[in-house]
Amino acid sequence: MAENTATDKQTANPLWTKNFTIITAGTVVSMLGNAIAGFALGLLVLDYTGSTFLYALYMVMYNAPKVIAPTLAGPFLDKFSRRKTIYTLDFTSAALYGIFAWLIVSGYFNYGFLIMGCLLLGTIDSIYQVAYDSFYPMLISEGNYTKAYSIQSTLESLTVFMVPVSAFLYNMVGIAPLFLINMVSFFIAAVMETQIKKEETYVKAEEESFGLAQYKKTFVEGVSYLRQERGLMIITLYFMVSMFVSGAFSTIVLPYFKMNFDNGEYIYIFTMGWTMVGRLLGGAIHYKIHYPTQKKFAIALTVYITLSLIDGFLLYLPLGIMVVFCFAEGILGVTSYNIRISATQSYVPDERKGRFNGIFQMATTLGLLAGQFLSGLLTVFVPERAVVSGFMALNLIAAIALMGGNRKYVKEIYNRQA
Repeated sequence: MAENTATDKQTANPLWTKNFTIITAGTVVSMLGNAIAGFALGLLVLDYTGSTFLYALYMVMYNAPKVIAPTLAGPFLDKFSRRKTIYTLDFTSAALYGIFAWLIVSGYFNYGFLIMGCLLLGTIDSIYQVAYDSFYPMLISEGNYTKAYSIQSTLESLTVFMVPVSAFLYNMVGIAPLFLINMVSFFIAAVMETQIKKEETYVKAEEESFGLAQYKKTFVEGVSYLRQERGLMIITLYFMVSMFVSGAFSTIVLPYFKMNFDNGEYIYIFTMGWTMVGRLLGGAIHYKIHYPTQKKFAIALTVYITLSLIDGFLLYLPLGIMVVFCFAEGILGVTSYNIRISATQSYVPDERKGRFNGIFQMATTLGLLAGQFLSGLLTVFVPERAVVSGFMALNLIAAIALMGGNRKYVKEIYNRQA
């Protein structure tokens, strides 16, 4: 009966409204431009420094603002327009990438400049992500959360096809033209986002001026809400650990391939690219097929455990077998992502989304940064593959203890129709 009701809602409420179409198109443009510039920037750091540790430090500095900025931005984004925040930050990013391209062409590039640029961009990106994550679900019609987030995950996966383009262009023309491409992408996305028309009722409900006292009250309300919601708290804690582990994996894998194989960056692109192919297939499956509501938690927990085991042994496998496991990992990863994101974003009320997403991003970014820094440091003393295996063992324990040990509370959120 519940499944039939969900189907009826989807029929009565089409997903592809004008607003959803605009936000999706803008996301495509900005994601593709960012994918081209982002991967090339990582290659530039490795070529310039020749150090896994300095590469890890660059990643840490880019993500460092995401520890503080999301939590500070959350209360504001629950009282002020998220739509205006999104397109304003995209216009700002477009201007910054244009300035960066000019500075590099002028010969002012150095590692110190890169670190300062990463701090600035990381601050913008962290605030943007909270605003986007809190506004996007408001553009989804009732009963279409799972389908909408399958589209979002598919688009994120498509960016992997820009990675080989990025590597080729970087080796051919350098980083400055890629920054210009990103500048144009952000500008186009911002113009599109200005055309979204959505009433933000939480903005109109706030009559008094939003001073420091009101900010503190709103912030405390957000923290109290998370404490009261045991399931959301457990999910946040687990993904803090998961991102700690993911930070280690992402930091080590590219340098491992680049330093142990001829043309290692291209072998990395080919091998890890199969993860994105799997994500594309998984996203298509989620768009067409809905998993049984009462089985969603069990499916997600099984995926968390399986991915920990796969990644723990991945770098010890021959390349051919590694490709197969990466493909499987992509399908599994997008499945758990879709279950988690559609469940939490449909569960949290609109007026609390900014604070929840801000706290969630702060916690996961803190984990990511710690994983990036610690793993980079450990590679000075321990072989890369052993470091990855150790981190994945921790993720396995966290999945069983945190998510499995608190299944009663997490099930209330995961096992619901979205």
